[in-house]
Amino acid sequence: MKRALVSVSDKTNLVPFVKGLVENGFEIVSTGGTKKVLDDAGINTISIEDVTHFPEILDGRVKTLNPYVHGGLLARRELPEHMKTLEKLNITPIDLVCVNLYPFKETIEKPDVKLADAIENIDIGGPSMVRSAAKNYRDVTIVVDQNDYDHVLGEFKENGTTTLETRSKLATKAFRHTAAYDALISQYLTKENGLEDPEKLTLTWDLKETMRYGENSHQKAWLYQDALPKSFSILSAKQLHGKKLSYNNIKDADEALRCIREFDEPAVVAMKHMNPCGIGRGETLEQAWDRAYAADTVSIFGGVIALNRKVDLATAQKMHKIFLEIIIAPGFDDDAYEILAKKKNIRLLSLDFSKKDEPTKHEVVSVMGGMLMQEQDTIKEDYHDWKCVTDVQPTEEQLKTLMFAWKAVKHAKSNAIVLANDERTLGVGEGQPNRIDSLKIAVKHAGDDIDERTVMASDAFFPFGDCVEYAGKHGIKAVVQPGGSIRDQESIDMANKYGIAMVTTGVRHFRH
Repeated sequence: MKRALVSVSDKTNLVPFVKGLVENGFEIVSTGGTKKVLDDAGINTISIEDVTHFPEILDGRVKTLNPYVHGGLLARRELPEHMKTLEKLNITPIDLVCVNLYPFKETIEKPDVKLADAIENIDIGGPSMVRSAAKNYRDVTIVVDQNDYDHVLGEFKENGTTTLETRSKLATKAFRHTAAYDALISQYLTKENGLEDPEKLTLTWDLKETMRYGENSHQKAWLYQDALPKSFSILSAKQLHGKKLSYNNIKDADEALRCIREFDEPAVVAMKHMNPCGIGRGETLEQAWDRAYAADTVSIFGGVIALNRKVDLATAQKMHKIFLEIIIAPGFDDDAYEILAKKKNIRLLSLDFSKKDEPTKHEVVSVMGGMLMQEQDTIKEDYHDWKCVTDVQPTEEQLKTLMFAWKAVKHAKSNAIVLANDERTLGVGEGQPNRIDSLKIAVKHAGDDIDERTVMASDAFFPFGDCVEYAGKHGIKAVVQPGGSIRDQESIDMANKYGIAMVTTGVRHFRH
């Protein structure tokens, strides 16, 4: 008779699976709560103590760490000396292991989790059995995923055993399973100990979707989600309508969310190729939309729109008039959704914006042969902390507008320049090899909308006085920039020449 060892934390679909094993000639060895569930279902089981000849001890911390278990798992059936050893020691081979692990992830996701609770949910015996079975996959079937129950039963029913190919794939999955489990433990304890630069970095993600293609149609792509999902993330959004998001859609939508979380007042962000082409704010969402649209009526075509208020009918009617790829908002009024959903392919997504200020400390990007990790640029700034470096002092209204422009320029690719008034961005210049070209692009976009209210934000300092001079010649009245250049005085002198109020923040917002 074949022998299976079954010990699971998540008992979903367990009973029909084990019944199937029994029907295919297995005797069942089980532990603790798993055994009780199987016994209650009328399935005869062998207690683990009857196998190990040793009781569970230390509140269940030790029950399967025993040669009668691991000998039965690791013995190579094709080696006569291994089988003679089992016979001599009266160890029964174990042919199948069905194990899933203590709920460590579910435990640490609880908002009030204590360290002691997390520690008690670190499984020791489970991963040991999984690894032993997976190592000896030529003889042992290891099952860690409920999605494999039916396939495994099907092979036993058809062939009396599983194929070597199946056992190899299941073993590979098992090692991924334990590796991800250990990665979460490592991440949690590293954070608990306040370590920011551990000598080894172990991260884990779960496959959410195999994508049609990546940035271009010839590139394969996969979407993975953090094993501990973040609430304010495009991956946590609920898609209400439209076709699946593409690789580029997700990147644009992520950038739109990063930008929209800067604003508390009704605001609309239009994102295009990971750069804001228009940001508007107002007393109502409709007013904010009007202003975002007016910021760049050309580039917004095919854009990704993020709104920080529930979409109402008036706003929806205006958005419906142009082609948009994605609309992300906290929700949609029924009549607003109805009109937007008339377009078959537009993606409508809802997301809980109450979580926008949740800590999301680190982000990683890949480079060839490695990766970079950094803290996210989520610093909270107050314009009262800025320093005025010019003869002309900015007014309170100018400072508020400068803060709006400063929040916007954070999300444009360097070298970035934003021209804005108190209602919206007027012109955005980004991604140029030099700052003066970005400024020229921003001024061109703003055109005749530049007036007494117009301010300029630069994501990094001015290396020369040319940008401030160009701004002064085009009517800019106030400037915010980090400062810190060895040539700061050239820009200060130029600002004084044109009567510009200029403040420095001491903080740079490069976005590469």
